[in-house]
Amino acid sequence: MAFIHNLDPAWLEDLYRRWQRDPEEVGEQWSAFFAGFDLAEQGAAAACLDPEFALKQSGVQSLIYRYRDLGHLLACTDPLNPCPVSHPLLDLANFGLSDADLDRVFHTRRFHKTQASLREILSVMRETYCRFVGVEFMHIQNPEERQWLKERMEGVRNQPAFSAEEKWRILEQLQQAALFEEFLHRRFLGQKRFSLEGAETLIPVLHAVVAAANRADIRDLVLGMAHRGRLNVLANIFQKPLENIFAEFQDNLEYAFVGEGDVKYHKGYSCDIAPVGRHGLHLSLASNPSHLEAVDPVVEGKSRARQDYYGGGGETVLPVLIHGDAAFSGQGMVAETLNLSQLEGYATGGTLHIVLNNQIGFTTLPPEARSTCYATDIAKMLQIPVFHVHGENPEAAVYAALLAFDYRNRYAKDVVVEIICYRRQGHNEGDEPAFTQPLMYEKIKQRPAVHDLYARHLIEEGVAEEDVEALAKGYLERLEQAMDRPQAERDGGFHGKWKDIRRDYEPADEVETAVSAEQLRRLADQLARVPEGFSLHPKIEKFLERRREAIDKGEGIDWANAEALAFASLLAEGHSVRLSGQDSRRGTFSQRHSALFDMETGKDYVPLAHLGAEGAAFRCHNSMLSEAAVLGFEYGYAIESPYGLVIWEAQFGDFVNGAQVIIDQFIVSSGSKWDRMCGLVMFLPHGYEGQGAEHSSARIERFLQLCANDNIQVCYPSTPAQFFHLLRRQLKQPFRRPLVVFTPKSLLRHSACRSSLDDLSSGRFQEIIADVPADPARIKKLLLCTGKIYFELQERRADLEREDVAIVRIEQLYPLRTDLLAALLEPWREVPEIAWVQEEPRNNGAWSYINGPLARLLKRHPQYVGRDEAAAPAVGSHRLFNKQQNALLEAAFGA
Repeated sequence: MAFIHNLDPAWLEDLYRRWQRDPEEVGEQWSAFFAGFDLAEQGAAAACLDPEFALKQSGVQSLIYRYRDLGHLLACTDPLNPCPVSHPLLDLANFGLSDADLDRVFHTRRFHKTQASLREILSVMRETYCRFVGVEFMHIQNPEERQWLKERMEGVRNQPAFSAEEKWRILEQLQQAALFEEFLHRRFLGQKRFSLEGAETLIPVLHAVVAAANRADIRDLVLGMAHRGRLNVLANIFQKPLENIFAEFQDNLEYAFVGEGDVKYHKGYSCDIAPVGRHGLHLSLASNPSHLEAVDPVVEGKSRARQDYYGGGGETVLPVLIHGDAAFSGQGMVAETLNLSQLEGYATGGTLHIVLNNQIGFTTLPPEARSTCYATDIAKMLQIPVFHVHGENPEAAVYAALLAFDYRNRYAKDVVVEIICYRRQGHNEGDEPAFTQPLMYEKIKQRPAVHDLYARHLIEEGVAEEDVEALAKGYLERLEQAMDRPQAERDGGFHGKWKDIRRDYEPADEVETAVSAEQLRRLADQLARVPEGFSLHPKIEKFLERRREAIDKGEGIDWANAEALAFASLLAEGHSVRLSGQDSRRGTFSQRHSALFDMETGKDYVPLAHLGAEGAAFRCHNSMLSEAAVLGFEYGYAIESPYGLVIWEAQFGDFVNGAQVIIDQFIVSSGSKWDRMCGLVMFLPHGYEGQGAEHSSARIERFLQLCANDNIQVCYPSTPAQFFHLLRRQLKQPFRRPLVVFTPKSLLRHSACRSSLDDLSSGRFQEIIADVPADPARIKKLLLCTGKIYFELQERRADLEREDVAIVRIEQLYPLRTDLLAALLEPWREVPEIAWVQEEPRNNGAWSYINGPLARLLKRHPQYVGRDEAAAPAVGSHRLFNKQQNALLEAAFGA
């Protein structure tokens, strides 16, 4: 023990005091050391003077710690493999103990007794942590959370005590889950359903969570899951009419969906549960494509929007996500969504994650699918508990889910329950899994169904076998009767807060978006005020002065100023505004400054947050460095906010590439697939300024390729006033569609890109704008374009004094107002030269999309003026960029 003499006594004393508060705070080795030599507090000084006993005493405390930390390695949680009986890290010899010490009494800390025999200690530890529930929780650094979990688990040995009535209900739910799958397999042989067989325990787990949420007065439970078991959940949790499910299997055209629809195991649904407390519980299952975890942030966004609407947090809305094991460990979206969970603008009071561990992906086994011990290891980054439960022990699974629910409600944090089970069928019902996993599926073939195993257990406890059979018979009769009934009529209308929103798109010619000059001046004055004593940065002080002066003078209003006035006017009219993205509070280009910071205290002040009418809030959040998860979150938020302006801003438009799955599977198609309207706005900075391939293009061509049936709006406004009216139009028009806005970079400070107060206080958004310098009859060349290139064409025209050139800019690329365009082009059909001009390469930008409509209207193809085709959207050399830009401007004017 000579090393102690080399330690700082004050440091050692502090470490000892910390150990007294919580032994686990100082680590396993120091905890064992202090436990062995804390003679006075233990009250057994004489006995403990024996060095051998002291070492054993410290070994006991270390053993307790180790079982809490690693007991899950001995837990019996895998239905396909024998239960482990020992683990070298938990052998008594590792702690300086042996069977001879089993009846010896030791002193304990943080145990339910201050003294106990080693036999009793082992019994408590093994019964709690090494039976059908394995728990990982010692990585949690908060000692209060760890102690709460210890007391809850060790107090009952992690062994639930359900009443006879509760057990009967679990059996009924297991039977319904199993018999539903068997019925589908029998009546719709060969059809895909992505069966829940082997994981039926999920159904009683969800029933328990729903009931607990109802008792806790939670108002909404928002569920997200992929296709595995989805139909079972719809039938047995959401009570979707069985006859409607069967009609979908029969591909009954009488049950047609609005739009193209989607396959039955991707669709969402909602229902209401009768109240137990003050409120009923609304259940919502989010629609989800086969991109598995893509729905995760959508559920979080939906939940946060509802929480903001109710004015509460996790006590009002519970998000629940059901994952597959391969997806949970393999999909990056999981980590991104987990990272949102404690961030101010995205937290939802904790999410209950249920991982259905089938122990196989499509045909891929765990050693080929992950580099971690458990599929759930990624979740430990949040310092949250992870419960691993045996999939054929429904009581243990229900118990773990309820404990997880309580933890989530107490600490407002995520929690994970992994149900280790198997997949009885192949990936789908037409697949043969024995081709690739013959040994695994031979084991599965020998396993009785979970409901049969549980029925035998209850019969052994005294339940009558004929009652079990009658229960199953009753549910089978319900299934058969549903097959003979006609499907319930689909209600095609919108309800609740969506009831006044129109489904169909109509051009918004009559939408009023102007705001009186008097109101704009009043708002501008409020935006420039700060609290008394607030120390502004000198540059920000001048920035605010310039903004207010522009409004006072009625001219020189720049892009960010028009944006702030659009937000302020909507807030004053009772509409909430939410903006999020990487560095969105200041703005990537230091243009927005929605949050002002005191230079002496660091505290922030958000002027827009003080302008909302009652019920309207301004929320602006710097997001984490993610595109996919944050955009998915904002999509989910938007589909719950028909009267709020919800905006996601890319740091640069190019970065939207990282969220392509959210765009393809949700934003541009959910109206068509799932009849979910959405007014989400996407700000994508776009424009060629010689900044290279990753800071130039927001990929206009990709969005235009995705346009069909008026599904989205794609706009490239060229002036602050156009931007102002466009943002206001998004909430004033009677329908909701996603809006993609290509916003500027260099134009933010371009002297020509300015608007007057009259431009904002009159007029509306113009889909097409013609710039004709003189008598239209003198026009010999017509240049059509969109966005930033207009200003360069305008400047070059002035330099060349070409009054015979008209420039038409298309501000709304989709839906293209061909009626307006036809009327505008009519006088110029015979103009000798007509060209489309763009900055982007020929295979990028709007050319491929716009060429056809222009040719039909003009009765000839316009000339293309722009960069040649290219694999990258822009060059890296600024010199080469300038050369290309100058060449296309010369080509536009025929030089």
